[in-house]
Amino acid sequence: MSLEALVEEIRRRGEAELQATLASQQAEAERITKERDQKVAEIRATSARLTDLEVAREKAQRLAAAKLQARKMLYEARERRLEEGLQETRDLLSGFVASAAYPAVLKRMAEAATAALGKQVRLSGRAEDAAALSKVAGKSFDPTARPILGGLIAETPDGSRRLNLSFDELLRLREDQVRELLA
Repeated sequence: MSLEALVEEIRRRGEAELQATLASQQAEAERITKERDQKVAEIRATSARLTDLEVAREKAQRLAAAKLQARKMLYEARERRLEEGLQETRDLLSGFVASAAYPAVLKRMAEAATAALGKQVRLSGRAEDAAALSKVAGKSFDPTARPILGGLIAETPDGSRRLNLSFDELLRLREDQVRELLA
């Protein structure tokens, strides 16, 4: 082999190795680009999925909050209507104490109190009802004025037993029933 052939052979081998190295680098660059593109696609897909989940969660939270607010407003409106109904009932009872039938009701209440607590009972009520109560109760009448809507309060002489037949107390005891009627 001549020197020129040897140089040519070395040059060819060098070019072949260079081509192989360049091809290897090109393949490596393509592999890295492909991996990068895959990872970017995965990150975008994960991000889109997480965003969708976050949006759905936020939407569900807002919807639940809106439903809760609506139920709260409905409850408040219903409660306000019931309170207005109870107040209207109190107003009707206030009007009833001025009616002609009220003294008869006081008499029946006094009879029920004496039947429950015995003959020795003290009856008291509103200052406005003093005349009617003293007429019904006789000696059992206690002139102590009570801050009630109407009706009477009966108590044994020793104070050990008490029967509250005031309209306030009767309404309070039956408030749940009145609420059911008004609802």
